[in-house]
Amino acid sequence: MRKYIVRYGRNKIYFVLKRRDRRTLVISVLPDLSVVVSAPHTVTLHDIIKKVKKHSRWIIDKIEYFKTFQLQRSPKRYISGETHYYLGRQYRLKVVKSDSNAVNINNPYLYIYTTRKGDSNYNRRLLYRWYREKAMVKFDVICQALLKKLKKYGINSPVVKIRIMKSRWGSCNSYKQTIILNTELIKAPSHCIEYVIMHELCHIKHPNHNRQFYDFLALVMPDWVDRKKKLEKVVL
Repeated sequence: MRKYIVRYGRNKIYFVLKRRDRRTLVISVLPDLSVVVSAPHTVTLHDIIKKVKKHSRWIIDKIEYFKTFQLQRSPKRYISGETHYYLGRQYRLKVVKSDSNAVNINNPYLYIYTTRKGDSNYNRRLLYRWYREKAMVKFDVICQALLKKLKKYGINSPVVKIRIMKSRWGSCNSYKQTIILNTELIKAPSHCIEYVIMHELCHIKHPNHNRQFYDFLALVMPDWVDRKKKLEKVVL
C-alpha cells in the first residue's frame, strides 16, 4: 500500500489508499491517527485526492479529536493502583500474590490473583483471558437479543469471533456471514456494545457504508448516532 499526501493550509494529511471491490469511496481516520481511503478500482487517483482535499477540515478535526485521547492514555503495567474498565465502569486494580490464578470484581476493585505477582506480562494475559471470557458471554447475549429484532428483515445468526484489534471495534464479512468483535469492547458501556454489534449485523444485509445501510441502521436503532458519540469518548 502506498502513502499519499494532501496539503491543507500548514497541515499535511498522509493517507493510505486501499483499492476495494466496492461502489463508494470511504475516508476513515483511525484512533492511531492514520488516515485510510478505501476506494473502488474505477475511481481515478485524481478524483480520490480531490475528495480528500474536500474533506480535509473534517480529517484534521478527527485527528485532533483522537490526539486528546492519546494524551490521556499511558502504558499499563498491570500493577496495583492502576485504573481499568469493565462495561463502562472504572475499577482500581489490585494484584494479589496467590497459589492459583483468578480474576474477579468486588466493587470498586478488580482483583488479579496470580502466582507471579511481579510479572506484568503474565498478569496482563490473565486479565485479558478474563476479559475474553466475559466478552464471549456478554456479546452473545446482546447479539441474540438484537437478532430477534432483525429476524423479520431476513438477518440470521452469523458466526461471531472475538479478537484484539488495534483500530476497529468490529468488522463484518457478509459473504462468509461472520462478525469479528474487538475484545476491548467489553470495557465499554453495554449500550455502546449494542451499537457496535447492531452496526455489524446490519452489514450482513447492506455490506457497504451507503445510504441504504445508514437508513436501515436508523430504522432498527434510531439513537445509533448518540451511542456512537458515547463510544468515541470511551477511554480504555
